[in-house]
Amino acid sequence: MLRSPAVLAALPFAAVFLLAPSTAHAQAPTPLTEAIEALTVAEESREGYDRSLFPHWTDADRNGCNTRAEVLLEEAVTAPEVGERCRLSGGEWYSYYDDRSFTEARALDIDHMVPLAEAWDSGASQWSTQRRQAYANDLDEPVALVAVSASSNRSKADKDPSQWLPPAADTHCRYVTEWTTVKTRWGLTVDEAEREALNTVAQDCPDAVVETTPAP
Repeated sequence: MLRSPAVLAALPFAAVFLLAPSTAHAQAPTPLTEAIEALTVAEESREGYDRSLFPHWTDADRNGCNTRAEVLLEEAVTAPEVGERCRLSGGEWYSYYDDRSFTEARALDIDHMVPLAEAWDSGASQWSTQRRQAYANDLDEPVALVAVSASSNRSKADKDPSQWLPPAADTHCRYVTEWTTVKTRWGLTVDEAEREALNTVAQDCPDAVVETTPAP
């Protein structure tokens, strides 16, 4: 469904991504610890990786707003104004990685919850370019892309949870749950150190569950 920036601006942002029909079915909620154990363990290899192999940011619905802008619109605490060519002005965002608020979109990066390089290491090297593009612009899974401070995103870089966790310690359960959600959705593997780190955090998250729809 095509949506103009003016229509987007008028919609409740929680509803923006409910407009496109989906034929996939969400899996039943799974306790975080069980979801982690269900991930396939495999060695990682970055051989051949290049960021350009994951085309982004696209404008899949051709409404004038690319993936970055769509995420900013979806995650705004206070909705920005949407101008010509989807230029955003005003608004407010909350970066949960480091417990900071921002009033300028340019201060935020859109983080791939599981970084592109990590996805490559974990199975995406075997995908078609079309599937890698779908991964890099995944607006159907709300936790796949997240608006965060540029500084926290660049600190994270392409690290997995054995190497990096958000500086705001009380967000670790959320972060590990979202990481596991994306790995589950896309059938990505984990290495031993990564799984150990996920399990360590998950021990303190008894109520956390993973619920997602398998990627097409």
